[in-house]
Amino acid sequence: MNTSADNSLLLGGGKGRGLSAVLFPGSFNPFTRGHADIVRRALLMFDEVVVGVGCNESKAGAVSPEERAEKIRKLYAGNPRVRVGCYSGLTADFAKANGVVAIVRGVRSFADYEYEMQMADVNRQLFGIETIILPASPEFAALSSSVVRELLHFGHDVSDLLP
Repeated sequence: MNTSADNSLLLGGGKGRGLSAVLFPGSFNPFTRGHADIVRRALLMFDEVVVGVGCNESKAGAVSPEERAEKIRKLYAGNPRVRVGCYSGLTADFAKANGVVAIVRGVRSFADYEYEMQMADVNRQLFGIETIILPASPEFAALSSSVVRELLHFGHDVSDLLP
């Protein structure tokens, strides 16, 4: 039998149950309004969001992971429910080290979904960690860090795309 008390345990720690935290990993190069929307929505389900800025060699940029993490920290400086950290190596190892109950990922397209499902299966089978997949809000479905970097490269104003 599933009661509302049981559902609250699944959707967040709630009063007296301890904190439930979720990891939102990515390269965040840069951190966009779409990323901020995923953090906002994850906070509706979990007590805490850990934003993990990964060192992804294939997505190396002019801004170091530490600098990206610092920008995100400043963005959430007034919110004690958001922690930010940098990591290299496996996302699942960072998740375990931070005591999260799941990984949250945003998807914009079917191609994103396919990739994230493969990663979710590996993380569940090998590391015992679940993945929550959130579809992008319609207003952010076409927004990606790559698009923002391309616009910046050609001198366009991207302030409406960044939090």
